[in-house]
Amino acid sequence: MLNLFGQPNFFLIAGPCVVEGEAVVYEIGRHVKTICDDLQIPYVFKASYRKANRSSSKSFTGIGDENALALIQAVGKELGVPVTTDIHTDEEATLAAQYVDILQIPAFLCRQSSLLEAAARTGKYVNIKKGQFMSPEAMLLQFKK
Repeated sequence: MLNLFGQPNFFLIAGPCVVEGEAVVYEIGRHVKTICDDLQIPYVFKASYRKANRSSSKSFTGIGDENALALIQAVGKELGVPVTTDIHTDEEATLAAQYVDILQIPAFLCRQSSLLEAAARTGKYVNIKKGQFMSPEAMLLQFKK
């Protein structure tokens, strides 16, 4: 089976946990890209544009959806790599798909049928993270959704 780069090998999805500002996303993206280039590993830049799963309601969640998504997109363009971000609701699929190449479904939402269907309707690649509570066989059912 070929990956999104048309190759049968490993690729790396990495980046900052959440977009906190321009300098950090570019610094991390450039650094990881250099490492991946040296090791000849295809790279996908990943950052959450909004962190929905925080312990406290007072925790930092982001700099604003469209600002953060635009930064993620800009990093990908500069580095010449695909980009991805997490989505948490059906509505977020449409918004994020305007900026990223891959929509990522967090593990804790991997069984949410309407979210998976909304992501698929965008025509983007969808990366469904496997929940610890899911067997590999059960994940095939999520893929088929």
